[in-house]
Amino acid sequence: MVEDGGEEEAEGESGEVPAAPQQQQQQQRCNGFLPGKEAAGGGQRAAPAAPEAEEMLAAGGERREARLETRLSRRRLAVLAVFSCYSLVNAFQWIQYSILSNVFAGFYGVSFTQIDWLSMVYMVAYVPLILPATWLLDARGLRLTALLGAGLNALGAWLKCGSLAPQRYPLTLAAQAVCAVAQVFILGLPSRIASVWFGPTEVSTACAVAVLGNQLGTAIGFLLPPVLVPNTPNDIDLMAHNISIMFYGTAIVSTLLFFLAGVVFEEKPKYPPSHSQAVLQTKPPEDYSYKQSIINLFRNIPFILLLISYGIMTGAFYSVSTLLNQMIVTHYEGEEVNAGRIGLTLVVAGMVGSIICGLWLDYTKTYKQTTLIVYILSFIGLLVFTFTLDLGYLIVVFVTGGVLGFFMTGYLPLGFEFAVEITYPESEGTSSGLLNASAQIFGIIFTLVQGKLTTDYSPRAGNIFLCAWIFVGIILTALIKSDLRRHNVNSGIMNLDVKAVPVDSPVEPESTTLKIQSAL
Repeated sequence: MVEDGGEEEAEGESGEVPAAPQQQQQQQRCNGFLPGKEAAGGGQRAAPAAPEAEEMLAAGGERREARLETRLSRRRLAVLAVFSCYSLVNAFQWIQYSILSNVFAGFYGVSFTQIDWLSMVYMVAYVPLILPATWLLDARGLRLTALLGAGLNALGAWLKCGSLAPQRYPLTLAAQAVCAVAQVFILGLPSRIASVWFGPTEVSTACAVAVLGNQLGTAIGFLLPPVLVPNTPNDIDLMAHNISIMFYGTAIVSTLLFFLAGVVFEEKPKYPPSHSQAVLQTKPPEDYSYKQSIINLFRNIPFILLLISYGIMTGAFYSVSTLLNQMIVTHYEGEEVNAGRIGLTLVVAGMVGSIICGLWLDYTKTYKQTTLIVYILSFIGLLVFTFTLDLGYLIVVFVTGGVLGFFMTGYLPLGFEFAVEITYPESEGTSSGLLNASAQIFGIIFTLVQGKLTTDYSPRAGNIFLCAWIFVGIILTALIKSDLRRHNVNSGIMNLDVKAVPVDSPVEPESTTLKIQSAL
């Protein structure tokens, strides 16, 4: 399907699928499209759902088939690369304070809790801003959202360069808050970019690579700051100089990526990359309702279960990442650099897990089974990490941290892709945004509670607290009903929920047959 010197047209296919029963046809219309717009005529009976869907896909002869032509664009790789890079820088800025919590606490003369807030501000900012951000993504599109994320990321980095003095903690907090706002326009894009730009056999891998950029930023944030900014409590001027190198370097790189995003990003490719995207592009924009889309998502019970379970797992990862330095230094005093290396090991192993999971999903489409198995193995990994942390052997912590990261971080793209599957044809940005909002809420709660338990008791107490919640997440994941709507459309199995007749519209009792024709 990939082009050579241009774009290569995909092969065509057609198939027939029996229509859904009457009660399926009466379900509320999905994708936020307003009820009642399907019916023609004030008092007339609405046409059956299957003929409407058939008309959407096949009517109009050659003109309709041309609209459903699918191709892959070369630009998709550049879009994915630039997004991954500026997502990397944003994640680096999130963790750069926490991994040096004792250094920055001494430099600014503040408590460890205040340094923790430099990480938690990312979580706090996300929750109230996610709905406006997803509305902007749906209403104004991918390009504007991407430029806002990259631009605010650069602005926050430059503001940090003005906070290179011990009395300027409020300024560095404000700068970090700007980066946190940038994150709102970044975290929800992986699944949207993957769906809009990539074909059905590569969409999960593309989402995993997009998430990978953020994970790589966290990994570099664990590794690089302890090397650039060693702890020199007796020489504050040297410490300020070292911090300036890190801040200015980050600002320059983020500014370059902002300009690259302006050059590379387009709203969407000329041709849709998949049948599911082609179907969505036949929807009239004036029929779309963001409010209705949100309502549809919150009426989707499998999505609600995934929303909570994803929040638990990802919130636990945020908490462990934020408090890793404190956990390591508690048992291994003076090992700040190794704490960063352990964090690097955790995230790099997770990056490998993300890619493997993405490839596996593209190959098998076993979303629920894979998600549940990775969830269980994350629980086991955290238990092992918890009870081996205080053995006195750093090599053991490296190994257990790597195992934990492989599964816990590898879970992140699984949740995104599973959500897109069970909520299709709702906006990928909206479902991903709500997942991330759940993760931020749980991350704030877990970080505060685990931090308190770690300080007052021990790191083991805080980790056991997380283990209990992850066990709850396993149960919720097991209850999720796997309805792979997007996969069914791409496979030629039309789920009539994509265009269902409203509940208050009468339908014909007889079943019909839907003939799907496309240029896929």
